[in-house]
Amino acid sequence: MKFALFNPALKWMPLTLVAAMSLAGCARDGFYHDRNLDYVETTPSAPLALPESRDMRQYGDAMPVPRVASENVQPSEPALVRPPRALAGSGSEQDYVERRNIDGQSWLVIAAPPGAVWSQLEDFVQSRQLGVQESDAERGMIETSEGRIRLESGLRAGNSEVRCERGGQALSACLDALENYFSARSALADSASSSLSAQRLDRSAYIQLEQEGDEWKVIIPRNIDRVWAELNHFLTLEFVQEGQHELLSEDPQVHEFLVNYTPSEKRERGFLLGLITPDVSQMSQRIRLALESVGTNQTVLRAINASERDLDPQDQRELLERVSGYLR
Repeated sequence: MKFALFNPALKWMPLTLVAAMSLAGCARDGFYHDRNLDYVETTPSAPLALPESRDMRQYGDAMPVPRVASENVQPSEPALVRPPRALAGSGSEQDYVERRNIDGQSWLVIAAPPGAVWSQLEDFVQSRQLGVQESDAERGMIETSEGRIRLESGLRAGNSEVRCERGGQALSACLDALENYFSARSALADSASSSLSAQRLDRSAYIQLEQEGDEWKVIIPRNIDRVWAELNHFLTLEFVQEGQHELLSEDPQVHEFLVNYTPSEKRERGFLLGLITPDVSQMSQRIRLALESVGTNQTVLRAINASERDLDPQDQRELLERVSGYLR
């Protein structure tokens, strides 16, 4: 007890408590002003006014806001909004350079926009010392003594297509050299320079899903051979799950695919039935994915029932949305 009363470290405790209690009352009007209450009790003040004699040429809006004619103007027609890329599929990543083939034609698909690919094509031609006869970035064309190298925007957003041709025929040796060249430069793709002129090639039209009566169809603003080759590539990679989505066959002559597809609603129902009986094979449905050429650069994709059961319009739309998502 005696130690506690005469301990020098403890004799200042009463004075400390008294000081803390006295300062607590000074939070509003004392030395420690609480500014939180200022925001609660604040009132609007008059706007800042500059003198009329000021030189108007020295003043302006630092961040101008565009004026709106009317806040309640209704658009005359629906706005064209590009749909997001579908999150369907197994999630396999696209290689930086891939080859496509159909009917003796071959080309490369580069996972980069035309503006970036064009500068790499120029480097390729220069490194191979090909005799350049004509070069046009806006048309995406380089004419050499060996043949023509042509650049186009790809079907998928941010992709490009490169062709090597002579007399309308693909040059395999040129494509092989370009494929090796782009594969070696894939690690540097993010830092590659971009051509402003070639960026105009990337103004591709949008893929549209439309309803025609009870049927759904997809309008694709591309040549039918290009669409078939791209779909064949991704369906081969993605439609591999038996009982859910499976590619059964493909026919490039008539531009058709035969698939087994189970819509998501039936897939969930099949999971519950699978707890009772293992036979849920009747949930899937055979469907033909048919491409039809409409004009030079437009293709229509349809999902046609190839089984005995009726194809529900919503199930048809779900499949078309999934498949067309591979082209966005």
